[in-house]
Amino acid sequence: MATLILTAVGTALGGPIGGALGALAGQQVDQRLLAPGPRQGPRLGDLSVQTSTYGGDIPRLFGTLRVAGTVIWATDLIESRGTSGGGKGRPRTVTYSYSASFAVALSARPIRAIRRIWADGKLLRGAAGDFKSETGFRFYPGDEDQPVDPLIASAEGAATTPAYRGIAYAVFENFQLEDYGNRIPSLTFEVEADQGEVAIGAIASALSDGAILAGATPAVRGYAASGQSVRAAVQALTDIVPLSLTDDGATLRLGLAQGEAMTIAAGEETERRRIERSALASVPDEVSIAYYEPARDYQAGLQRASATGGPGQRADRRQLPAALDAGAAKGLAEYRLAALRAGRARARVALGWRRAATGPGALARFDGVGGLWRISRWTLGAARVGLELAGMAGGAPIEAPADAGRPAAAPDLPHGPTVLRAAELPLGETTGGRPLILAFAAGGAPGWRRAELMASFDGGASWSAAGRASGLATMGVTLTALPARPSTLFDTASALEIELLGDAMWLEGADDDALANGANLALVGRELVQFGRAEALGGGRFRLSRLLRGRRGTEWAAALHAAGEPFVLIEPDRLVAIEAPAGALGGVALLSASGVGDEGDVAAEVAIEGDSLRPPAPVHLAATREAGGDILLRWTRCSRDGWSWTSGAETPLGEQKEAYRLELSGAGFARAVELAAPEWRYTGAAQAADGASAPIDVSVVQLGTYAPSRPARLTIA
Repeated sequence: MATLILTAVGTALGGPIGGALGALAGQQVDQRLLAPGPRQGPRLGDLSVQTSTYGGDIPRLFGTLRVAGTVIWATDLIESRGTSGGGKGRPRTVTYSYSASFAVALSARPIRAIRRIWADGKLLRGAAGDFKSETGFRFYPGDEDQPVDPLIASAEGAATTPAYRGIAYAVFENFQLEDYGNRIPSLTFEVEADQGEVAIGAIASALSDGAILAGATPAVRGYAASGQSVRAAVQALTDIVPLSLTDDGATLRLGLAQGEAMTIAAGEETERRRIERSALASVPDEVSIAYYEPARDYQAGLQRASATGGPGQRADRRQLPAALDAGAAKGLAEYRLAALRAGRARARVALGWRRAATGPGALARFDGVGGLWRISRWTLGAARVGLELAGMAGGAPIEAPADAGRPAAAPDLPHGPTVLRAAELPLGETTGGRPLILAFAAGGAPGWRRAELMASFDGGASWSAAGRASGLATMGVTLTALPARPSTLFDTASALEIELLGDAMWLEGADDDALANGANLALVGRELVQFGRAEALGGGRFRLSRLLRGRRGTEWAAALHAAGEPFVLIEPDRLVAIEAPAGALGGVALLSASGVGDEGDVAAEVAIEGDSLRPPAPVHLAATREAGGDILLRWTRCSRDGWSWTSGAETPLGEQKEAYRLELSGAGFARAVELAAPEWRYTGAAQAADGASAPIDVSVVQLGTYAPSRPARLTIA
């Protein structure tokens, strides 16, 4: 439709006298701006597949569109090595991670912004500008004064690195590839080149550097223009919407054939009018348009218009590399169907020279003949002006009711900041006297996934990698305080209310068999507690009851609780075990976590008191006064190897030797002895020598291989 109009523009430039000059000028305009040839614009799928083809065409983007771009620079994969774990019962694991740096060209004309980014179809950058995977990122909008990227310059040399002026591109630095199979993923970008919708005429005007002015044309949400001429760049649009290129004597204007139609009277025709209509079966009875649907994250959409109300037998299918609302795409399909059916009619008419000023693109009506016609060709002959006309639908495309389809959008979940908690707990086996620090990391935001951990054991003078917290630890704070209770029976009198950090966290109850196997173990303050019941209160709050207290020898902390304490559920796959160096006992462990959503490192500090090394405190400490005045002290040892009593026999010692330190004190005296057995007789003679009198305070600790136990205490009245 447009081709015939455009090739005839020159004849109308100079009127009847200047027809020859006008034809030549028109041919030059056509060749410079709208050169004929095969279609060069991108097909619908071209914008969704990332390429790195040398010399490949980079589209010029308009409006807002999702495109893949072209990789214009990249490094080789960078390998990083890390270790984690180790110690008795825990193998040391060596892990390898990979990253890459690369640049992606997006548009051959400047753009305003990059919004969301997808990697292998998963959201990499959210609408708020937050990244879901770790990467450095820089954006160059394509200005003519944009600088050279420093990373590319450092790799290639500043003197040989182009600034890619006029090309909008993005640079990813040290992009972590673990989430994508250790390869550079296929990226697509939501690019905003121009604010709001952009008219087809405005696109042609921009591509022709203003040689073509924009008339009334339909608008699209976004468009990718490719090709060596304006015609090639906009042909995907003009294939669907019939447009006219008209000349007012000074400028060329692209637009719909609109305005007041002239009336051709039968009496002014110098030759007999010829009107032909092709058979209805010669034109499609269905038009379908494939396009990009913004409501579905710019995934491909399809809208149809049918003359029969159902599936057509003769279909006209078009691919439009443009972003459209569903209603606009439906309107274009209906408009094209109407235009194809109206275009079956062709007319030829000869008029006198007084109609010489009539140009291609003008509208006309015939006396006595219904319908609207558009002049598609103008020729000048001897004392006559010949016009060729085509029937047209009239008006302009309008939005039609349409369904965009069900969205299949990738969730845009912000990663958010990291919350880091750490403690030295008697939960694992250590080797060589190295204390074991357990780190727990999580985030309250729904998209939190992981954080890199660093540790320092010399006050922050040096730091080393401590592994990756890649599981969302279930954590929160206590809303009430637990009262002190013994560790020997179920605590059915107490209940603990807590509030979890995020909505993705949940707690479930456990039966007694599961509790016996270690289920629902949690750190509350410094006490390890198991809970059999978990009642959801709403808003991330839970009430925990049927408690087992002082687990793993932490009964000493049962009297230290207050509201607002940290709560952490102990889950082996959601913690990171960090071994402190030998000799760290009595020092401090400094930990830091760095996640995608953290503006800086998140810190935690743990005093290394030996809880992971020491045996449990002795139990059943008792004093018996004998008839002769002696006091017999007895107790039962506990073992780090005896948390699960499965054999029914005496539990293993768990230390290199059995040894205890017994301390007695009272008014004006103190005595300490070291023992190899769990009993000692405080004779009457020794009491007299010490000047001991009631009350007498007794403290017993087991001397472990690496650290003493916490004391068992008793007062003799």
